[in-house]
Amino acid sequence: MTSRRTAARWAAERSVGPDAVLDVLVPTSGRLAELATVLAGLAAQDDPPFRVVISDQSDDHAMAVEPAVQAMIRVLTAQGREVRVLQHLPRLGIAEHRAFLLEQATSPYVLFLDDDVWPEPGLLATLYEAIERLGCGVVGAAQQGLSYLGDERPAEQAPFTPWEDGVSPERLRKDAPGTERWTLHNAANLAHIAARTDLPEEGWLPYRVAWLAGCVLYRREGLQAVGGFDFWRDLPPNHGGEDVAAQWKVMERFGGAGVLPSGAVHLEAPTTVPDRTVDAAAAVFAHETTG
Repeated sequence: MTSRRTAARWAAERSVGPDAVLDVLVPTSGRLAELATVLAGLAAQDDPPFRVVISDQSDDHAMAVEPAVQAMIRVLTAQGREVRVLQHLPRLGIAEHRAFLLEQATSPYVLFLDDDVWPEPGLLATLYEAIERLGCGVVGAAQQGLSYLGDERPAEQAPFTPWEDGVSPERLRKDAPGTERWTLHNAANLAHIAARTDLPEEGWLPYRVAWLAGCVLYRREGLQAVGGFDFWRDLPPNHGGEDVAAQWKVMERFGGAGVLPSGAVHLEAPTTVPDRTVDAAAAVFAHETTG
């Protein structure tokens, strides 16, 4: 039996299901159709037991009356998932938003799932199995833009390198060896790589990454041990790359990996963070080159 209650039990049991081992943390702002799609993807997950925390930075509180979003919240609740919806204003930047979400987490693992990334059925179970087996600090499913399935990019796929004998800590910085792997996550590159890769018996393969975005699972204690996203206090609101800064810290101490196939679909909606003038990773690690 899975931790997801099926329709036969929706009205018979109204309590929360088994204790969550994973908190799904969803930052959102003004994306109602996309958020409903993401929540529908979560409703299709069986295991592990998880709860959902949604932090909304919309100004109009539209999510509270959006039928599709509210319907999916009701489905998740009927399935035995705890769902918390929080309003979090003012906007102080995406790093602060992630730091706020991390403060709400209580489970051993936290999945930062962006509000424009649909997880295929079984993805949470795959990521949970991967981080448990690999024993590292972070794993992720890089978001894929399926409109690019007809756009093969061999040069961008060239840096693909599986982890062969387990995952080890790795120090990455801007323009250092390893950062060229960022091209792996462009377009639908991982989908093309997966199509020609023989996967092991467990059905997934860990590989080396520069960083991950959109669907990233951390050991909560490991992320907190390196300070989480508390560096937001040193950044102006108009920044990007906060996930890079946090992951490089975690990867340096505990290691990290991408999981092939990814199973995370980018909805390809317009960004809600259009001004990314400040590179968070460059700012966070600036002291290493200037001092």
